[in-house]
Amino acid sequence: MTYADRDTGLLAPGRAGSPAEAVTSDTAFLRAMLEAEAALTRAQAVLGLAPDGVAEAVTRAARAARFDPHDLAVRAREDGNPVIPLVADLTAAVPDEAAEYVHRGATSQDILDTAAMLVASGTLALILDDLDRTARVLARLADEHRDTLMPGRTLTQHAVPTTFGLKAAGWRALVLDARDRLAVVRDSLPVQLGGAAGTLAAFDAYAESAGTGLRLVTAYARELPLAEASLPWHTLRTPVADLSGALAFTVGALGKVAADVLVLSRTEIGELSEGIGGGSSAMPHKTNPVRATLIAAAARRAPALAAVLYGCVAAEDERPAGAWHAEWETLRDLLRLAAGAAGDAGQLVAGLRVHPARMREHLDLTEGLIVTERLAAVLATRLGRATAKRLLADAALTCRTTGARPADVLAAEPALKGLDLGALTNPAQYTGAAGALTDRALTRR
Repeated sequence: MTYADRDTGLLAPGRAGSPAEAVTSDTAFLRAMLEAEAALTRAQAVLGLAPDGVAEAVTRAARAARFDPHDLAVRAREDGNPVIPLVADLTAAVPDEAAEYVHRGATSQDILDTAAMLVASGTLALILDDLDRTARVLARLADEHRDTLMPGRTLTQHAVPTTFGLKAAGWRALVLDARDRLAVVRDSLPVQLGGAAGTLAAFDAYAESAGTGLRLVTAYARELPLAEASLPWHTLRTPVADLSGALAFTVGALGKVAADVLVLSRTEIGELSEGIGGGSSAMPHKTNPVRATLIAAAARRAPALAAVLYGCVAAEDERPAGAWHAEWETLRDLLRLAAGAAGDAGQLVAGLRVHPARMREHLDLTEGLIVTERLAAVLATRLGRATAKRLLADAALTCRTTGARPADVLAAEPALKGLDLGALTNPAQYTGAAGALTDRALTRR
């Protein structure tokens, strides 16, 4: 296989060429595995378990450019994971006096899990930056359009009036929810170190001292930008489950924004539009909502990926066959989807065009039927709830079949004499606490 035959992201426009692609690449994982190996040797040296100079020698040798990821991948088929051939190559790359200290006491899962956490940490940093950027733009949109009227829609139909400011504030709230969840997860991503079956026994054996393994876990965490785990988590997959849940929620939250944009940018609606859309291969007139489309695609894939990772929690024994292995590609795909969606969301909202005139035009489509909820509340005090509901249902049917205005139809009812039906059917006068809710949402940081 040549380089040209390898995966270049041709079918993954959501992540192709993005920073997230680089930090989740095979080379990035290789770099992280090497970092995990070197950090382990350094931690042992700190505790006096390796001679002076060995840690420096291993760290010097642990450079990704010295190793071929594809060669490691092919050789990994023999033993089931890429750490085994990597350890062989790293051992061969260090001076003879350092060779016995490479990977000493560790198991493959210690290194690959730690590497996955390192890659996840770097990817989350990108996602968090994009979410913050998206939230700032949405705050500005919500403030600018605090009182921009538009139809609220439920089950695809006009419901009651709302404001675009409140909608944008809701989008921002979801983005901030995602940010906060990811931030908590990132701060808790742990190193993995347990040895063959999670007892740390080999580290004690090499040191000929009980308790050395526990001290080594602490030293190991200090060598890496990761947290110290209270227990080896070879089959206690809380870190991966928490990470996958937060990532899936993030993609879903951004998917909500995309779903609204896709609906509201339809030609026949046109209340929103992407600032820079994509073209069509066949129809020159089209400007497609590409960023929203890519986010929507990610939102459809993310839940299934998270489900696979949650399924891996039910792992047998002290180290499982298959469950751990199923996580590798799945977690990377989910990281890439979330990072791609976050980057696309930042671009989407930054270029989003709002069309208030079109929103108001649609608000007036039913000539006031959109505020029948208000009418029901007012008329119930005069006619009783059941009578008011029946009267309004009949009036709505008359309006739909004849094209008459609700205010005119209701004016014929003697019991409603004296009511300002024009004001009562004015959508602009029935937005409830939309403005106040928007203000309150924007106080969140």
